[in-house]
Amino acid sequence: MEELIKALVVPLIENPEQIQILKQEDSGCITYILTVAKQDMGKVIGRNGQVVSAIRTVISSAASAEGKNIRFLIRE
Repeated sequence: MEELIKALVVPLIENPEQIQILKQEDSGCITYILTVAKQDMGKVIGRNGQVVSAIRTVISSAASAEGKNIRFLIRE
């Protein structure tokens, strides 16, 4: 799943070397926390959150195909 997140995010940003993906597993839910550079934050979120919403949709679809429950968060 980390590779899918990177494949979706890297083309959007200017500093791909600063991407960090943290994986946390809770009871029945996996949380992925994406950290990007401050200047790339707006590009990942998009206008009115449309880009991050699309990323969440793709990740959720891939996770549900594997029978997993996923949350996706972004921080700088």
